[in-house]
Amino acid sequence: MKKWMSIFVLFFFVACKSSEPDLVSSEYYYTCSMHPQIVENKPGLCPICHMDLIKVKRTQSAPDEITLSPEQIRLANIVSTTIVEGDVATKNIFTGIITEDESRTNAVTSWISGRIDRLYYKNTSDYVARGAPVFSIFSEELRNAQQEYLSAVEKKNTLDNNIIDFDRIIEGAAQKLLTMGQTRAQIESLRKEGKAPGLTTYYSPASGVIIDLPVLEGDYVQAGGMVMKLADYSSLWIQAQVYPNQLASLREGDNVQIEFPDLAGLKLPGKIAFISPEIMPDSRLSQVRIEVSNRNGKLRPGMAAYVTFQRPVSKTPVLPLDAVIRDNDKNIVWVQTGDENFKWKEVKLGEESNHQVAVLSGLDPEDKVVVSGVYLLNSEYLLKKGLSGE
Repeated sequence: MKKWMSIFVLFFFVACKSSEPDLVSSEYYYTCSMHPQIVENKPGLCPICHMDLIKVKRTQSAPDEITLSPEQIRLANIVSTTIVEGDVATKNIFTGIITEDESRTNAVTSWISGRIDRLYYKNTSDYVARGAPVFSIFSEELRNAQQEYLSAVEKKNTLDNNIIDFDRIIEGAAQKLLTMGQTRAQIESLRKEGKAPGLTTYYSPASGVIIDLPVLEGDYVQAGGMVMKLADYSSLWIQAQVYPNQLASLREGDNVQIEFPDLAGLKLPGKIAFISPEIMPDSRLSQVRIEVSNRNGKLRPGMAAYVTFQRPVSKTPVLPLDAVIRDNDKNIVWVQTGDENFKWKEVKLGEESNHQVAVLSGLDPEDKVVVSGVYLLNSEYLLKKGLSGE
């Protein structure tokens, strides 16, 4: 009985030992051929694609280097070149909405208190020319001032003498009418007619499109009350939305190019007129105001616009975008240090344009940077050394 018990215990320990995983030394590791970022110290399945992990021997080169055979270099089409200097422009495209130019809006107000008897324009979006009649008003205040002027004129004609300066009295009455919005032509017409009109007409001080019309015929207005608001659309604003990290490259007065999706093929120059100092809390964006000419009248407030800003940068080392591997918060390039040796370096990048990127730091002038086969080279590095680079 003891003999069989000993055999059973021996068999149990052998079975347990055979079930232990095939652990390997630090000289080897296991990875997935499809997902080289997977690195394990024992065999198993890839947690991503569930393929069998393969056994790889670690190389003895430095953690940031890798050695390839001539055949591997040829198959991966690895090409390296020295970095060159070039012009990389700052180019940003913003979206915006066309609005009226607030510096070109004019309010047509009533100079006096009274009742609006007639409106010559009754619809918003109507165009009003400068000097055109806009409304006629009945006002007791104005009528009394007109009567004072006519009375002074009549007294001069009937009581003209050297004691009373009627010309001064007449001019004083005329000045009062001028402060009530009357023109010299209207005052002269009043003098010729010899009687105060029942209604007095006022004229537009500017040209523009009516964007606000708060009164109707028959409404009573106070002196200074707005009758209509005009906007001059010969020049418009574009309110563009800009991310905070793009503001540093913008300056007031910078020229931009504007395109309009509603007007295919139309491109117009514009100029940055104002950069808001505030960041809108709801969108975390800032507003940039651009002035654009609208002499041809094709643009309308409310239209969308694409604003392109581009500023040339002075000569700087540049690389093709494909030469850079962006890994989380790092930018990596591969440098060829020998016929079959390669080393990765972390670089700081600048502006991008035309499939090139400026290199601000991290490379030496004599470095030969890999510009073709970069991703295959990087995959081979991860396959051989894993993410830790050991």
